[in-house]
Amino acid sequence: MPNFIFITGGVVSSLGKGLASAALGAILQSRGYTVRLRKLDPYLNVDPGTMSPTQHGEVFVTDDGAETDLDLGHYERFTGVAARKTDNVTSGQIYSDVIAKERKGDYLGATIQVIPHVTNAIKDFIVSDLGKEDFVLCEIGGTVGDIESLPFLEAIRQLGNELGKQNTCFLHLTLVPFIAAAGELKTKPTQHSVKELQSVGIRPDIVLCRTEATIPDEQRNKIALFCNIPQNAVIEALDAESIYDVPLAYHKTGLDSVICDHFGLKPREPKLKIWHEITSAIKNPEGQVKIAVVGKYTSLIDSYKSLAEALVHGGIANNTKVDLTWIDSSELLNDESLKAKFENIHGILVPGGFGERGSEGKILAIKFAREHKIPFLGICFGMQMAVIEAARNVALILNAGSTEFGQCSSPVVGLLTEWIKDDNIIKRSSEDDLGGSMRLGAYECHLSSGSLVESIYNKGIIFERHRHRYEVNIEYKEDLQNIGLQFSGMSPDGILPEIVEYNNHPWFIGVQFHPELKSKPFDPHPLFSGFIGAAFKYSRLV
Repeated sequence: MPNFIFITGGVVSSLGKGLASAALGAILQSRGYTVRLRKLDPYLNVDPGTMSPTQHGEVFVTDDGAETDLDLGHYERFTGVAARKTDNVTSGQIYSDVIAKERKGDYLGATIQVIPHVTNAIKDFIVSDLGKEDFVLCEIGGTVGDIESLPFLEAIRQLGNELGKQNTCFLHLTLVPFIAAAGELKTKPTQHSVKELQSVGIRPDIVLCRTEATIPDEQRNKIALFCNIPQNAVIEALDAESIYDVPLAYHKTGLDSVICDHFGLKPREPKLKIWHEITSAIKNPEGQVKIAVVGKYTSLIDSYKSLAEALVHGGIANNTKVDLTWIDSSELLNDESLKAKFENIHGILVPGGFGERGSEGKILAIKFAREHKIPFLGICFGMQMAVIEAARNVALILNAGSTEFGQCSSPVVGLLTEWIKDDNIIKRSSEDDLGGSMRLGAYECHLSSGSLVESIYNKGIIFERHRHRYEVNIEYKEDLQNIGLQFSGMSPDGILPEIVEYNNHPWFIGVQFHPELKSKPFDPHPLFSGFIGAAFKYSRLV
């Protein structure tokens, strides 16, 4: 049986439970243990697929096609363990499953209640689909004290009793704020948060304290006393310069040793060389580039979390610091605004998105990158806009557009209604629900021999993760290739365009998939390595 670590959070939201879980998983791996990470989200949405990125942040997509919380991206980036559908569940999924069973009569006429039916469903999820992992880390979303979190807290409380103390550990992440007027750190919020957790029957074994200043022994002793834990189980989590400093910082504070002691494991010598190399590359770059990200969700940068990290990984691969400039595409209106925004920019990236708002600004940015020979990477919607820009301004296809924005006479981009998945034909229509109606997960892509992308990947067949409803119309392939926009990546059946690139541009690539979802600091995605490398080369020319 694996050892279960349940991570809860208190005081305020956005303390970084996902990052804490991911970093803990990484340092347990460094000691030779295998890990699996899961996220339990209390919100009633079935999944985050229909939630606004400006509310919830990005949607992370797994190989098997699950739309999940962005924290699963942290899990993958830090551990390299591919997340699956069974690694993220919401209240919406739990209640939907329970109600469906009730309608079928599976409960034999019983009165359906939160306890035991909902909590049993949560427990079943936590312990299902496991292999021979040494540790399973389960992060509970939300903040202790939230009404919607109560069934999940009750479920892990019950599991703590059922699995036994020897197989479970409760880690609580709190805030120890520094009050400038008083000139000291305050432990009272942590005390109250732990008291709230204890009120539902859970006594934390470890308290992880987010703080911007070192916690003196006096305050550490106070936390240990009032939270009823040993002093060495009060772990300081100082603000870090980079998120990739966190595994080393946790190891330095002894978090992994406390975990091993709790489970009665003899600590193995950690192998942290890779994390030292990553942090060294970030802190000691040999060059610097400025990348403009032209999107529509720039009011919340977490909307592009994996993208931002993948660009950092591209910088690591090139020993280059990557400075990001976030540009709201709706602010790009004319040549003057373009020149002002893209001054001293060495690369332009247009990411994924949905809807017409800001699309014309993205098209203008793509045109600027094409005409000025600036390295360009278009992702998903960004590729579609690159194709529309080429159709309008180079191929001179009248009224070229996307049916996502309404009917048009030249639908260069149209609704994806049929594709092949695992030898099965998948069909969709405009009448389907938005939730779950997209082409999701990893699909095979064949690269053209001699193309730029083939040289970047150094292989002819790749598998990348998708999340889209619309697709470039294959009927316009010949017209677009005649003006130099090559379709250098296609689905195995040759019907769905996956990658386009200009053969008369130093580095201009558009991809229908989301390469950022598979990038890791210790294994940067080749497209981002190539993009940052091209941007650095361009920076030496201007």
